[in-house]
Amino acid sequence: VQLQASGGGLVQAGGSLRLSCAASGFTFDEYAIGWFRQAPGKEREGVSCISRSNGSTYYADSVKGRFSMSRDRPKNTVYLQMNSLKPEDTAVYYCAASQVDPKLRHALYDYWGQGTLVTVSS
Repeated sequence: VQLQASGGGLVQAGGSLRLSCAASGFTFDEYAIGWFRQAPGKEREGVSCISRSNGSTYYADSVKGRFSMSRDRPKNTVYLQMNSLKPEDTAVYYCAASQVDPKLRHALYDYWGQGTLVTVSS
C-alpha cells in the first residue's frame, strides 16, 4: 500500500493549488482518505477527509469554503483543491488512508504518504 502526494509549491496569498494523492496497492473506495498538514513547530492538523462509506466530505473550520476534496475512481486518485490560500496555510500536506471512518482523527489512519510542501507568501 502506497500513497503519493504531489502538487505542492510556492503561491502568493489569494492563489490556488491542487494537491493530488495517488494510491497503489489498494482501491480508494475501500478506505477513508484524509488530508493533514503540519507547519513548522506545530502539531499535525486535519484538513479534510472523504468517507469510505458514502463518499461524503468533511472539512476543518479553518479551510471550510476554501478547500474542496474530490475523488477520481478510475485514476485511484484523490485531490485537494485549495483556493484563497493564506500564509497560515503554509505547511507540509500529507494524505492518509484509513479502513474506518475516523474523520480527522489522525491516529486512526493506517497509511500515510510522504508529504508535499505548500508555501503561501504574503
